[in-house]
Amino acid sequence: MDQELQQLIVKAKKGDQDSFSELIQRYKGKVFRHAFAMVHDQMEAEDITQEAFVKAYFSMDHLKEAYAFSSWLTKIVTNLCYDRIKKREKRPQLQMDPAQTELMADTYSEVENLQLRINLQLAMQRLTPEHRTVIVLRDIQGFSYQEIAEILEIPEGTVKSRINIARKELRKELIRGDRDA
Repeated sequence: MDQELQQLIVKAKKGDQDSFSELIQRYKGKVFRHAFAMVHDQMEAEDITQEAFVKAYFSMDHLKEAYAFSSWLTKIVTNLCYDRIKKREKRPQLQMDPAQTELMADTYSEVENLQLRINLQLAMQRLTPEHRTVIVLRDIQGFSYQEIAEILEIPEGTVKSRINIARKELRKELIRGDRDA
């Protein structure tokens, strides 16, 4: 972590709103991508992004070390996503809107195989929140096993196990999707 970023975090922790605004600018893309990968809904991901920064602002005194800001913020986003997913599971499931599917595809840098991306997105939605979270944190966000363990407050072995199970489930879902197509 560079010195400037660390100083921004220290100032924000002391209540400096300009510093916190700068942190929002630096992290909003990462936070949105993480939320979107978890909930698969642009508007909901935007809401979670906003809610995460509000929660972070009012909880800055809980942040122990400035260098842990990114992991701490990711944990806030992950927990908010879990809450949304749990609420959604209590509601009847709706089919994915074709316009939303197109929007999801556009968020990826290069759309080479739209059908594969749609199948992967649908397969991700079928994973349990615990398995979806570790896949998003590891394969999309690029966190290490140790960082994921710290974010989720679980042993590193559990992280590896969940990733292994989630990848097997994704493989099964993708194979099933190919047969259904």
